[in-house]
Amino acid sequence: MMIRCLLIDDEPLALNLLESYVEATPFLTLVAKCHSAIAAIEIMDQKDIDLIFTDIQMPNLSGMEFSKMIANNGSKIIFTTAFEEFALESYKVNAIDYLVKPINYPEFVTAANKAKQQILNTIAHPETTNYNDDYIFVKSDYKLIKIDLKDLIYIEGLKDYVKYYTICSEKPILSLKSMKSLEEELSGKHFMRVHRSYIVNLKKITTIERNRIVFGEKYIPVSEKHKENFQKFIDSDFS
Repeated sequence: MMIRCLLIDDEPLALNLLESYVEATPFLTLVAKCHSAIAAIEIMDQKDIDLIFTDIQMPNLSGMEFSKMIANNGSKIIFTTAFEEFALESYKVNAIDYLVKPINYPEFVTAANKAKQQILNTIAHPETTNYNDDYIFVKSDYKLIKIDLKDLIYIEGLKDYVKYYTICSEKPILSLKSMKSLEEELSGKHFMRVHRSYIVNLKKITTIERNRIVFGEKYIPVSEKHKENFQKFIDSDFS
């Protein structure tokens, strides 16, 4: 299967580098490249695009704003940027990956492979690739709050309480709950306990650094107890 790509970057050198990476990757084909998100919208009106590599900070229309505009058209997004601070926001648009410049080819092809796998899964199992209807209710401040699992990034345990970190709220949702019961409740739903104090959404992981999962500025350690199970996930799904 050939994946049709669109490249967007207002820096000519960065655009040329991405083009060379696409040409070096057998399952990718370049449909078009452009220097602005506005030009990309015109291209997408005319051509079918499977995968978009886009910079974030661009004049007139940013890559993040562009990705929100095309959120329902089916194209996958990989951000390419010189700034790490947009990583958490990228989860809100379900980006496949978040690559920080300077980008080397191994990083590029790893992200491209993740996109390829998601595209193939969508084709093979269209009815099972979306978990938008999965949710949980949590009790917080005498209220029941519905949390869509697709929006839940990670959970942090604090003695008898837990904090739910989501893409929809700047502040975590605090609730009286045990990590053990949550681990059982979320079993089989793309979540994994990686530390006695943390459960993570495997679908939100884009970066692992020195045995730590990186969500924006948050570094989540993987403990020795959970290291083997997490490594199996990396070997099967993350590479």
